[in-house]
Amino acid sequence: MSTLLEVEDLHVVFGRSSFADLIRRRRQVVHAVNGVSLTLRRGETLGLVGESGCGKSTLGRAMLRLVEPQSGKVRFKGADVLSMNREELFAFRRKAQMVFQDPFSSLNPRLTIGETLAEVFRVHRLCPPDEIPERLTRLMATVGLSPEHLARRPHSLSGGQCQRVGIARALAVGPELIIADEAVSALDVSIQAQILNLFQRLQREMNLALVFISHDLGVVRHLCRNVAVMYLGRIVEYGPAEELFRNPRHPYTRALIEAMPRMAPDAPPPKGLAGEPPSPIHLPAGCSFHPRCPVAMPVCRADPPPARRSQGEAAVWCHLYDGDGPAQPAGVPTVRSATEHAMP
Repeated sequence: MSTLLEVEDLHVVFGRSSFADLIRRRRQVVHAVNGVSLTLRRGETLGLVGESGCGKSTLGRAMLRLVEPQSGKVRFKGADVLSMNREELFAFRRKAQMVFQDPFSSLNPRLTIGETLAEVFRVHRLCPPDEIPERLTRLMATVGLSPEHLARRPHSLSGGQCQRVGIARALAVGPELIIADEAVSALDVSIQAQILNLFQRLQREMNLALVFISHDLGVVRHLCRNVAVMYLGRIVEYGPAEELFRNPRHPYTRALIEAMPRMAPDAPPPKGLAGEPPSPIHLPAGCSFHPRCPVAMPVCRADPPPARRSQGEAAVWCHLYDGDGPAQPAGVPTVRSATEHAMP
């Protein structure tokens, strides 16, 4: 598969000033995305996971330039997204779309579903006006809705139906990439399964590249081939989903998996990750995870994690690993699999 999207050393910083900061003429900055690099191929599904506030949603928006990065590169089919002018960016967004978390707030409550979707066809000039009704009917069938829903407004639809409309709006322009930002987290569990199955079918039938952002590791394991784990704006582990869940290498990944619910009757209770993430305004020295890491070493407190360390098909950014395998510092246990008794 050819490369569709490349992200290289991306940084997104937000300014934040309290009243006291304004008096002192001091401006604080939040490091939301802190040097992320990744590659996405055509037809690939990538899960982006981490705790709330880790920067995964900001990264998704930065890929589409819905927020402006301060530095780094984003290339789509070789073209530099961050240097595109208005016309080029408009054309790019016909190929790269986003599905948002809240299906109600992402739709205009004053417009019917038909008016909302028809606007996409008109703005992007996808077809002559007299062909729009037929296109809308086909689009609704694609996402599992009937034509009668076109005359209804968002408040008369369920959350799952609204999310299907959001997916239909993204599909209307014929995209090659969809970034789904917590697209099922606001839905009931039974509806989540339906939407996930819809994503799987659309991805398979249309050969879509999909970036699925979620804090639910079970959902990501079910849907995505590859997974990137984020912590405080950085990717700390990346690899095939099954390998990552079977043999998590980074202590943070292991902690997230240990916190997953288990279905086996003899499974131990889930373990929560101790402590709170440090402030993204004042990032700790060395590895950002070291204040919460159960196996932190002195080097973790002093030096940033080393560059990408390949571990087979996976990669990990952690001082516990050298180029060939797990390091064995004195008194530090080997990072072992945390998926015993885990949910299948």
